[in-house]
Amino acid sequence: MNNPVPTVQVGIVNAPAIEFELHGSYQCHGEVFSGVFKAGTEGHHVLLQGKCTAEWILSPSDPDTDFFTIKDVTIGVSFHWRRKEDQSFKGALRLIVENGQVTAINIVPVEDYLLSVISSEMSAHASLELLKAHAVISRSWLLAQIKTDEQRAAAQLAANGNRSVMSDEQPDLGGGDADEAIKWWGRDDHVNFDVCADDHCQRYQGITRASTETVRQAIAATWGEVLTHEGALCDARFSKSCGGVMEEFENCWDDTHYDYLEARRDGEDENDFPDLTREEAAEEWILSCPDAFCNTRDAGILSQVLNDYDQETTDFYRWKVEYTQNELSALIAKRTGVDYGRIRDLQPIARGKSGRLYKMKIVGEKLTRTIGKELTIRYALSETALYSSAFVVERHDVDADGYPAKFVLRGAGWGHGVGLCQIGAAVMGAKGYNYRQILAHYFPGAIIDKQY
Repeated sequence: MNNPVPTVQVGIVNAPAIEFELHGSYQCHGEVFSGVFKAGTEGHHVLLQGKCTAEWILSPSDPDTDFFTIKDVTIGVSFHWRRKEDQSFKGALRLIVENGQVTAINIVPVEDYLLSVISSEMSAHASLELLKAHAVISRSWLLAQIKTDEQRAAAQLAANGNRSVMSDEQPDLGGGDADEAIKWWGRDDHVNFDVCADDHCQRYQGITRASTETVRQAIAATWGEVLTHEGALCDARFSKSCGGVMEEFENCWDDTHYDYLEARRDGEDENDFPDLTREEAAEEWILSCPDAFCNTRDAGILSQVLNDYDQETTDFYRWKVEYTQNELSALIAKRTGVDYGRIRDLQPIARGKSGRLYKMKIVGEKLTRTIGKELTIRYALSETALYSSAFVVERHDVDADGYPAKFVLRGAGWGHGVGLCQIGAAVMGAKGYNYRQILAHYFPGAIIDKQY
């Protein structure tokens, strides 16, 4: 096909002021820029070099060699290893104002974007077949986003005005007086750019994460390839570890079912798993350590998936978190904005087919409320985000009034568990499966189609 490679606009950071350095010669509004700059705001305009305008688009004179560096970009917004780092990017730099702050956006060709994504989401030293699989799903999801971008942006601007979800602040988990607070976060929340650079969309860290020749081979070998189902681009999701069974889309996001995102055992026999929507079966599954592709401690395989900061997590297939009564009641009040008082119990209300809770009842001294879906539950029970919502609760040293002194959460998996399981896919690659077989396992019924 001779279709041109599309470009993508990636939101990098939103802050009161942004410091950046242009390495090379950049052009904007008939002027040439190079060196160190600081962009701020003046009303609804970006203030740069004493000049105000609604937006700045700084374009490189030589796209092959010129690049820019943005200072203090937050990565891992909802992870325990969250930190700031300087990041460098090729392509153009666009500066706009959102919510009274400056947003920096990178405009870059899709295939160049993917060079960074699969090196940021995975290790650049992963196996070729794993990188090919990830290139296809990352490209699929991105192009599906871009395809509907204009319609989505128009609708959201009409409803909400100029807004951004690029924030380091605690998400609104839903307060009020309702007995049930069910919320989920879509990846279509951005108005002024296509995708953001953190895990809300896909990790993208420009040329900061070095690509390898293997990454370049994976991009070249799958150039323009996407997953489709019945003629439509697939919403190709992925997470670190499914915990043994993949979850269904509708139990994490809106109530839409996709046939290619179904529950399956992450193993040779894809249909061999219990009904984990049943509490007894879920408890037995989570408290055991069943065989699965993603059940591995092979350091060589894990290093293909986990970058240096991800490797700070050692237990993810099965994990444990403990809280005292005081710790848990204070944490839930802080994270939800609701004072439940002492916590009597955390009760499972509804589980998906992977055993992940998408409804959980918090039974408190002052209030009882059911919350969901899975990410809301994970946010409520951690200073960042609990590894997954596939967990069972143990209550220890319960007093005469029914309040435990300690809660132990024993869980399975890392992430939402929908679509491709990155650690499982790495194991499949090590076992000799090619990228087409890996994609067929995680996205049954989807086909690989070449778009350009």
